[in-house]
Amino acid sequence: MIDKQLRIKGMLYNLLINKPSEEKYIKFMHTVKKQMEKRKGQDVEGLQFSEEWITRKDGTKLRICIYKPLNPKKEIPGVLWLHGGGYSQGIPELFANTYKRLIGARDCVIVAPDYRLSIDEAPYPAALDDSYTALLWMKSHAKELGIRDNQLIVGGESAGGGLTAAITLYARDQQEVTIAFQMPLYPMMDDRMITESAKENNAPIWNSRTNRWAWKLYLGELFEKDVPVYAAPARATDYSNLPPTITFVGDIEPFRDETIQYVQNLKQAGVPVDFELFKGCYHGFDIINPKAKISKQAISFFIHSFQYAVDHYFAEQK
Repeated sequence: MIDKQLRIKGMLYNLLINKPSEEKYIKFMHTVKKQMEKRKGQDVEGLQFSEEWITRKDGTKLRICIYKPLNPKKEIPGVLWLHGGGYSQGIPELFANTYKRLIGARDCVIVAPDYRLSIDEAPYPAALDDSYTALLWMKSHAKELGIRDNQLIVGGESAGGGLTAAITLYARDQQEVTIAFQMPLYPMMDDRMITESAKENNAPIWNSRTNRWAWKLYLGELFEKDVPVYAAPARATDYSNLPPTITFVGDIEPFRDETIQYVQNLKQAGVPVDFELFKGCYHGFDIINPKAKISKQAISFFIHSFQYAVDHYFAEQK
């Protein structure tokens, strides 16, 4: 079932990531996190990079990474990018290739928050609060960033995709900031794991077992209880007045069906959606093996959709 060019790397990552118990998985995640910490503050060739520390409501500081073109123009799109990692892992610096592709496609400024992680005993709503704090900071500092404050863009992959969907719901309901369009790529949105693709899934990289452990960490005391839609956006029932959406997903990964259902719900609410399903692809295939033919197709779809959205949904309210 796995695309031929994705098989070997998928198997190797499976040997590294998939652990036989929740305890060993969490221990491994702590080890990975320590390694990731060493990459904080890394520059990206061909881009301007800077860090800011912004203040949360409780007075603590949130680190954000800012990426700009080498010669930025004025009033270009501002993109809030939320990294993946099952809500328990990751730092903004890991996704530099995505930033380079987006900025190369259309001049924009990317703000990527180093949001709190569930593995650090910061379950929901920590990541949501940090992401929304960064979004509001972008709006209030639009002039300094060189972006427009009346239309911002939100995107992310995996857990970052789930946060993207959550933030667009939250922003719609709070009515403090306007989102031009969203890009929740293969989003982690449904803690219930009730879809066929989420049940007994043993695909490489991310499967039913790791998915359940990650949701348990992220939801904390809310796990298997009355979970808010801002924690698990697939639980939402009102999809009206949400921004145009770009997304894709692999057809053998756990998030396939919840992504397809999300797309259908948006379309039924009259929201424009650009969506592709890629055959034989496991979770995060475009990042794990970007040189595979099907990964190049997915990346091309994503970037062309981004270009179209900037030229249409972003530009229409200029």
